[in-house]
Amino acid sequence: MEKLMYMMLIEKSKTYNKITKKVITEHVENIRRLDDEGKLEICGVFKGYPGMAGMYILKTESREEAEDLCNREPLVVGGYATYKLVGFQAANRENNYLL
Repeated sequence: MEKLMYMMLIEKSKTYNKITKKVITEHVENIRRLDDEGKLEICGVFKGYPGMAGMYILKTESREEAEDLCNREPLVVGGYATYKLVGFQAANRENNYLL
């Protein structure tokens, strides 16, 4: 069985609209670090979904490692967002779309 990736769904908290430029900069630095470490498959912003900020798909060795990375996200640390962590198995040509 193929190893899971983990999707971090980032949900806005009540204080999300008070986010500072400093926190946004730290958030982008965190994305760069995850990418440099090979832990980030893809990330992005949700448009048109109230309450949702965006998501990361993380490549980690375990759910615990993914949970640790989520808890270090500056939006979460600062209380501007919460998250849900979901196991994710990609379907692609190499695994015959999970057939």
